[in-house]
Amino acid sequence: MMKKLVFTGAGGRLGSYLREPLTKMCEQLVSTDWLEDIGKLYDGETYIKADLGVLDQIEPLLTDADMVIHFGAIGDEAAWDAILHSNIIGAYNVWEAAARKGVRRVIYASSIHAVGMYPKTQKIDTEVPHRPDTYYGLAKCFAEDLGSLYWEKKNIESVHMRILSAAQVNNPRSLGSWLSYDDLIHLVECAITAPITGFSIIYGVSNNDQVTVDNHKASFLGYRPKDNAEQFAKEVLAVSKQADPKDPGQMCQGGPFASVEIGFSGVAGMNIVQDKKEV
Repeated sequence: MMKKLVFTGAGGRLGSYLREPLTKMCEQLVSTDWLEDIGKLYDGETYIKADLGVLDQIEPLLTDADMVIHFGAIGDEAAWDAILHSNIIGAYNVWEAAARKGVRRVIYASSIHAVGMYPKTQKIDTEVPHRPDTYYGLAKCFAEDLGSLYWEKKNIESVHMRILSAAQVNNPRSLGSWLSYDDLIHLVECAITAPITGFSIIYGVSNNDQVTVDNHKASFLGYRPKDNAEQFAKEVLAVSKQADPKDPGQMCQGGPFASVEIGFSGVAGMNIVQDKKEV
């Protein structure tokens, strides 16, 4: 068991599913977000409000930490200045604070949107060049390159989890992109417990029949997803319109993010169910 883990973005929907499992992997879990509070805390968990874009607020949190699980960010496409502050400067602050405090590893919630303009007909692996679909995706590219730099120059390991869609299966795209909450937890646990990671990229996706990405080059992390979105296929396809091959939002890995104008919401076109876990 580790002494201390720091978890950014703890107040978000995905954070709500990860907080309890993380408390079981360490003596002390320091959760942080920009919210005033995140409600009832689990045993061994403390909460500190902090702005990712301010290094002086982030660095003290990492004192004596073994690892950082970095999920904090604006979780949608947005104006450049907003993405710059939280997602780009915020990522720099996490890695720089980790370097200053001697943190061993950063586990980062990257995204398919770092490579969102690839067509779904091309099954991409973890070594394809970046091809972002938005400012949001561009920020994920930056953080991945930042992780590579800090591994090469400062020996800080990092695992970059390119999450496809960790939300309920309610559209044709999600039949291939779904990451169940159980598999999300398993993925984060693997990223924490892997003996050696160096700089690694892995797709955050369940064991779906219609998966459009290839994780074989990251198999050493031990991630073996169990859930499969195919169980929802009949119901989803029965109420879905025929795909338009001329629509990037339907044909590209990034889904709606691939078709929106940069700076405008991609999440708005995804019909995400806000099923946040309550303590």
